[in-house]
Amino acid sequence: MTSERYRTDDPEEREQAIEAATTALQGGDLVVMPTDTVYGIAADAFDADAVADLLHAKGRGRSMPPPVLISNAATLDALATDVPAFARALVEAFWPGPLTLVCRQQGSLQWDLGDARGTVALRMPDDEIALEILERTGPLAVSSANATGLPAATDADQAEQMLGDVVAVIVDAGTSAGGEASTIVDATSGQGRVLRVGALSLDALNDVLEPLGATLTHESAPDET
Repeated sequence: MTSERYRTDDPEEREQAIEAATTALQGGDLVVMPTDTVYGIAADAFDADAVADLLHAKGRGRSMPPPVLISNAATLDALATDVPAFARALVEAFWPGPLTLVCRQQGSLQWDLGDARGTVALRMPDDEIALEILERTGPLAVSSANATGLPAATDADQAEQMLGDVVAVIVDAGTSAGGEASTIVDATSGQGRVLRVGALSLDALNDVLEPLGATLTHESAPDET
């Protein structure tokens, strides 16, 4: 596959990029897009074949399901169930932003993200282009734009070098503003834990939770964005 690259320097180019990405994603193709952390490789979360293609492009198996990006915090309750109070406090404080919540997924969801064991990792990115794409497509499975074992792409050139032959569209919005992966919090129980410290520190999370009588601990660091 030969990818088409679109810049976003002016409003006309930006609209063309967003529309091209939306069309590709709705057609079952993969897309490289900017986020507020690093560049991501995206697929329609409800297209099992596209998600499988994403995992293959990354060099990963079903044991490492990709996170899902959403455009509105209200979508949390459409995709997740039994969301604890501490997680809602973190959403209010840090969404949109570099916080990924691992939640119990709604049992009625018709998707296949891999061997997720009834969970889903959700995030609302703080990036206008990403949010515009998400508003048009709905939830997207998005993993960092890199082959497994290599650093995540922070610009379109890096993403194209690693993934240009497997994606249909590359949205080039310059160097990513964040450059650091999201912080991942396990919210599958009432006692949360940090699975990976990224752009948000453990102290920043606990500053929000301590007035509520809750604190998080750092358990481990999986290789995922």
